[in-house]
Amino acid sequence: MTVRIMNLVAPLSHKDTDMHTTDTATQVAGRSGAVSSPNTRRGDVDSANKRLLSRTSTTAIRTTTICLPSVESVPSADSSNYSFELLLRAYLDCRKHKRNSGSALAFEQDLERNLWKLHQELSDGSYSPGKSICFVITKPKAREVWAAEFRDRVVHHLFYNHVSPRFHASFIADSCACIPGRGTMYAGERLEAKVRSITQNWSRPAFYLKLDLANFFVAIDKNILFGLLAKRITEPFWLALANTILSHDPRNDFEYQGRVDLLERVPAHKRLTSHPAHLGLPIGNLSSQFFANIYLNELDQFCKHKVGAKHYIRYVDDFILLHDSPQWLNEAKTKIEQFLEHKLSARLNPTKTILQPVDRGVDFVGHVIKPWRRTTRRRTFNEALRRVSQIDASELFETANSYFGLLRQADHSHHDRARLANILRDRGHSVNGNLTKTYRRSA
Repeated sequence: MTVRIMNLVAPLSHKDTDMHTTDTATQVAGRSGAVSSPNTRRGDVDSANKRLLSRTSTTAIRTTTICLPSVESVPSADSSNYSFELLLRAYLDCRKHKRNSGSALAFEQDLERNLWKLHQELSDGSYSPGKSICFVITKPKAREVWAAEFRDRVVHHLFYNHVSPRFHASFIADSCACIPGRGTMYAGERLEAKVRSITQNWSRPAFYLKLDLANFFVAIDKNILFGLLAKRITEPFWLALANTILSHDPRNDFEYQGRVDLLERVPAHKRLTSHPAHLGLPIGNLSSQFFANIYLNELDQFCKHKVGAKHYIRYVDDFILLHDSPQWLNEAKTKIEQFLEHKLSARLNPTKTILQPVDRGVDFVGHVIKPWRRTTRRRTFNEALRRVSQIDASELFETANSYFGLLRQADHSHHDRARLANILRDRGHSVNGNLTKTYRRSA
């Protein structure tokens, strides 16, 4: 068996150090088995040019050297293009912005051994997801969130990185959310462009039909979803991994964290635990967001090609159709209801169905589009003012800049940002001249 030496460079306990890192690129000759220097952190192996992106830490570190069998000696699904390098890339993607979380630090303490064990389980087919964490968020409304273990989230990234390009290529340009480059700003600007198009720059009347799916994530039929996955995933390894991720039921092994009374605030019909095993995806996982887009791509294709909706856009389970005839929109709604029932086992939420003229304002993805302007939803803006004025000083910097980023997505937000800036100045923070960010208070 070929043996390669891998050097584990891990940070000391999170409580003992204040992580501050800088990225450097180091050219490494040959395979990734080269031992890194004691002052560098093992990084990303680029399979194209065999470069090692090393991460240098300015804090105290400890180094442990372990021996692992080479990647080539382990039987893996070569025909399915799976390799250890892909798993390493998935790990690096997974830890972005999460590196100081407890689960990420625990995994990194014995990084090479944990990655190698996970690689072996994936290669021989023995991998199975572990325990999940369940908690409840209350903003904007109470709902369950399920967080998979860090090692399982690495597998989600592995699967997503490999199969998502083929699905993204089939999505329409008006499908938003959880797609690179298609967030809320993309959705708001695209809808505004569609409104301007159908009204010829607000010179003609038009109507919009806004629809929402009832209890979407907990009502997704896994059997239907797996059939959609199997149409585009032909490699046995990746299809089996899709089935493992999709069929995992987090309710069989989970830990609830948080106040018990918050769980009671989630309506029973919106709880994953209230539905049979073949229904529902856990909100909070990358895989669930990706699967949701695959599921609703069928709706997108139907609306565009069968209903004939020229002006259509969807963000997760909220979608809008524009037309100059309200009668046409009502007919389209009937066709969509029938399609959802027979093809996706889904239904519309009648309490969130809106049909009205666009000049009254179109509320979508936190934006309100009105003639010649796009503003932030008032409820969101008022919540921003409330939180920034009441939040603890230690959290004010991050929270305020997050709201500045949200507000500047709207093209008519100067007055809103000015009001937010006034609150920050009252609390002793400086704000830049463009009213787009605040600064930390000097000690």
